[in-house]
Amino acid sequence: MIRVALVDDQALMRAGFRALLEAEDGIEVVGEAADGEQGLALVRERAPDIALIDVQMPVMTGIEATRRIAADPMLDAVRVVILTNYGLDEYVFEALRAGASGFLLKDTEPSDLLQAIEVVARGEALLSPSVTRTLIGEFVSRPPDRATAPALDGLTRREREVTALAARGLSNEEIAAHMVVSPYTAKTHISRAMTKLGARDRAQLVVFAYESGLVSPRHA
Repeated sequence: MIRVALVDDQALMRAGFRALLEAEDGIEVVGEAADGEQGLALVRERAPDIALIDVQMPVMTGIEATRRIAADPMLDAVRVVILTNYGLDEYVFEALRAGASGFLLKDTEPSDLLQAIEVVARGEALLSPSVTRTLIGEFVSRPPDRATAPALDGLTRREREVTALAARGLSNEEIAAHMVVSPYTAKTHISRAMTKLGARDRAQLVVFAYESGLVSPRHA
């Protein structure tokens, strides 16, 4: 059973998501919250598998709630998916940096929402290669933030290579083909790099790759 928490200041939006999710076998909505502060309290109390969190809310933004969830060792298993009306804007970028596992537009198709829940519940990032390439575009006007980026010294040559390829928007299958290894081996290298860097998922790994200067936008 996948346990989901809904955090959005629009009651109608929460009701719509709840109706959709609870009609699906294997998904349970464990609670709702109308602002970021209530959402953080809900997540701490219920420890859901996934928290669907709106970006812009009163009292506490979705970005700040995400940052606090990601920083809490007791909530390490909780995955945050950001909800937005605006696509990949600066708010979503900051949410990914804060530790979100991905994002969804509020007008996404119901089937896509359900698939997203399943993807994130499996521990994968809701960040397709096309979205990664859009993220790369965001970095064009942003200098690397090496002051906050994790050091890459602990990565092996292979781990640095797969991290760079992931940051350029390649899927595991594309990385495997590029490196002439199996997809399983590519995935293993990605997982080890994430562990060493303390990245919650692939989305944060991509952010780290650019902030550290491992990859620059002009070479993406």
